[in-house]
Amino acid sequence: MSPPEKLLEARDLAKTFGKVAAVRGVSFALRRGETFGIVGESGSGKSTLARLLLRLIEPSGGGVHFRGRDLTSLGREEMRRERRHIQMIFQDPFGSLNPRMTVGELVAEPMHAHDIGERGDRGARALKLLDEVGLPAAAGARYPHEFSGGQRQRIAIARALASEPALIVADEPVSALDVSVQAQVLNLLLDLKERHGMTLLFISHDLRVVEFICDRIAVMYLGEIVELGDKAAICGEPRHPYTQALFASAPGRPKTARLAGEIPNAADVPSGCAFRTRCPRAFDRCAIDHPPLRALGGERFAACHLVEPAAEAVS
Repeated sequence: MSPPEKLLEARDLAKTFGKVAAVRGVSFALRRGETFGIVGESGSGKSTLARLLLRLIEPSGGGVHFRGRDLTSLGREEMRRERRHIQMIFQDPFGSLNPRMTVGELVAEPMHAHDIGERGDRGARALKLLDEVGLPAAAGARYPHEFSGGQRQRIAIARALASEPALIVADEPVSALDVSVQAQVLNLLLDLKERHGMTLLFISHDLRVVEFICDRIAVMYLGEIVELGDKAAICGEPRHPYTQALFASAPGRPKTARLAGEIPNAADVPSGCAFRTRCPRAFDRCAIDHPPLRALGGERFAACHLVEPAAEAVS
């Protein structure tokens, strides 16, 4: 059996804002049809990484390949056409929806922008998409402020689907919602992913959410991926001390390795291992040598001197 096709690949991706190293040498491949999770505390670089992947901001180094094309080499018009196939769902749907447009107009707008379908059919398709996300046709004539937070996120999802994307990047899409509404939106995303044959990149600080929805998980700390693997491995037997501490801090988990202290300032990243200032197992080497992301076998990767590698470090 041939390996799953790579839909998107980040290659040594980096972003600095002045002295702030927001993303530092991130590499991973996203397989077509999977749900890939990126998890970490606030300040770990997750949202910056999401914007780099869509070229909403330009990288300071590295590249992004989507369907075999280097997005960082595309001109403005080529990138605009490519964005039809990559859509984003933001944490705050109200901030991403024009309050002066009706919901029907908002959902139809990507079809107009990318010339999808016949002009006269776009309004009807917008209403069909609203139905798919659980909103009545009457919602199309109303405005964003007339809806609850959960309903606005459904509108944002319908709008993202309008351009028929291959990939949706969801940046903390349920963190502002009540727990009961979170479950509804997560189940909706999974259903729509299967129905439309999409790939989903899901970003969250909430391990419970990522564990529920994702197939594979990358754990970020201070701009780097420190552990990567399939959900069962990451959630069942985390190897990096940071991942272990994250799980220990989550509700309902054994409090064996609680996460202490605050994430350091990205303008002053600690030498060696960035996590060493909070790691209870840090030793002298951790302050000197930066641990690369190494293969542990079985598609597991971790960046820690305490974890025995099974192969050479991945680039």
